[in-house]
Amino acid sequence: MISSGQLRAARAMLGIDQKKLAEMSGLSVPTIQRMEASEAVIRGNVDSLMKLVQALDAAGIELISTGATSSTGGRGIRLKFPA
Repeated sequence: MISSGQLRAARAMLGIDQKKLAEMSGLSVPTIQRMEASEAVIRGNVDSLMKLVQALDAAGIELISTGATSSTGGRGIRLKFPA
């Protein structure tokens, strides 16, 4: 699962806009916009969410879920390797 905040943070860390993320994931810009406008955890089509997560993973973004190893235990992102 991914939150809208994680999605916005991932784009910012990668230095890309919504259009570029749409191209990377094979989704439309309006779909990315809806996902980013979601409250907390993004709800949507499982196929679209998988495409999004796979595109972020391929770009080097690791999603940190609630309770995962982090200093505060909250959700977040980090780079898997230098960009």
